[in-house]
Amino acid sequence: MDHYNTLGVDRSASPEDIKRAYRKLAGQHHPDKGGDTAKFQQIEEAYRTLSDDSKRQQYDNPMPQGFHFNHGGPHGFEDMMAQVFGGGHPFGDIFGQRRQQQQNRTLNIQTNITLEEAFYGKDLIANLQLPSGRNQTIEVKIPEGTFDGVTLRLSGMGDDSFPHLPRGDIHLTVRVEPHERFQRQGDDLVTSINLNCIDAILGKTETITTIDNKQIELKIAPGIQHGQILAAAGYGMPKMNDTRFKGRMLIEVRIVVPKDLNDSQLNKLREVYR
Repeated sequence: MDHYNTLGVDRSASPEDIKRAYRKLAGQHHPDKGGDTAKFQQIEEAYRTLSDDSKRQQYDNPMPQGFHFNHGGPHGFEDMMAQVFGGGHPFGDIFGQRRQQQQNRTLNIQTNITLEEAFYGKDLIANLQLPSGRNQTIEVKIPEGTFDGVTLRLSGMGDDSFPHLPRGDIHLTVRVEPHERFQRQGDDLVTSINLNCIDAILGKTETITTIDNKQIELKIAPGIQHGQILAAAGYGMPKMNDTRFKGRMLIEVRIVVPKDLNDSQLNKLREVYR
């Protein structure tokens, strides 16, 4: 399965092109809207790979299979060189330097979460295989209000290939997946509503669903204009440094002109406005 074909973009597509294609296809094929689950999963997998620079580079330039790179020469090579050159060799103390530079590595891993999981926070349990070959289970608390791209440091939980040296760390990068209704701007969540032009003239009350599935009533004043932004304070994302406070929900008003009015309705409008 070619990820570029799945999203319908060229291999030279920019990150913005990939994001736009994903949002369009995810909206068309989301299972909640009657879409095919397998197709939606293919779209999700393609976006996860191509939206991440390192994953995309690995996908575009796969490493050949079957190659293993070992540190140092063949078994006994250092001893053989020492015998030939009387305790030294023309490469200097390269092996001694290599031993001195040994250290357990920091491991870089990534997880994807939804915007809802970023809102509530998430207790993540993951299994991974360390470079030493040992399997390890890690438990991480992803905090409420986490931003896309935040990296969490797990001290002393990384590489343990050299047991006599301090263990490396784990750097966990959190990627927040695009949402079908909300876009994040700082701690604010941006969404939109479609409003009939008659309701825009007369005003009305709209019911809005928040990110945490609460229902709030939004009062729209008569004469509101297309593109106007309304704000609902306290219904955005929790602030990472102080989750007692939340950002705003910003609602863009999109005024829609009805196309299915009958003659009687059109005549009544003409009587009022002419």
